[in-house]
Amino acid sequence: MRTNIYLSLLGVFLLCFSAQAQITATSDQMATVKAQDSVPDEEYLPLKPAKVAFYSAVLPGLGQAYNGDYWKVPIVYAALGTGVGIAVYNQKAFRRYRTAYKERIAGRIDEFTTVAEDGTETQIFSEAALLRAQTQFRRNKELAILISAGIYVLQIVEANVRAHLSQFNVDDSLTLNPYFKRDEFSPINTFGASLTYSF
Repeated sequence: MRTNIYLSLLGVFLLCFSAQAQITATSDQMATVKAQDSVPDEEYLPLKPAKVAFYSAVLPGLGQAYNGDYWKVPIVYAALGTGVGIAVYNQKAFRRYRTAYKERIAGRIDEFTTVAEDGTETQIFSEAALLRAQTQFRRNKELAILISAGIYVLQIVEANVRAHLSQFNVDDSLTLNPYFKRDEFSPINTFGASLTYSF
């Protein structure tokens, strides 16, 4: 009788231990699977966007190079170089016309005044035209400086946003695809887009 009780208790104990071992193993497996799922391929760097923005502010194009977008660096320098070049050209033209205007006001011969052999002077531009040219070239210079500053800020923002987006997990579960459908009964074609989310 006592033997049956001991065997029954031993069976219940082994049954409970076996069930507990299965639950523990399942929990360990789930923890391993969750750990594998939560570890991204690339380490998440929360300060990467700030670092990239700082690099781009210090040296234009350096943030794009840090992101690995090396093909954007020549575009940044071409855009900034064009803006600065236009500003320098307009500044030189402004000084040229301003110097000519000062010479004209002082009664001296400027570069826009030609002197014939008989001593007659011919003015290519009037004083009003010289003033208008100064205003135009100064305005063009200021506009080129503003555009260059905008390009400088834009390349910082672009590098920062690219650094933010590079750390997002992008997979095929959410897709946006265009589609084209030809109607068989009329000559009208249908264009549209489909948004698909797969679980």
